[in-house]
Amino acid sequence: MLSLFLLLFYLRADEEPVDPKKYLEERCKPQCVKPLYEYEKCIKRVEADDTGHKHCTGQYFDYWSCIDKCVAPKLFEKLK
Repeated sequence: MLSLFLLLFYLRADEEPVDPKKYLEERCKPQCVKPLYEYEKCIKRVEADDTGHKHCTGQYFDYWSCIDKCVAPKLFEKLK
């Protein structure tokens, strides 16, 4: 995994740099299935709301918080 990360991060001078965070986010998504499931359940509940008062903001942030907690240590160890 480290060699793939380095391959994505360090490119030749004539190529555009690639953001390793996007790669790490994709790698961490399988670890955050439970918050994703809760978010998807909420979306199904809210679809029936005609008032517009219900939302799934909390579940959305829980899902991305899980991904961020997984990504942060891997990303910042490369930046030290």
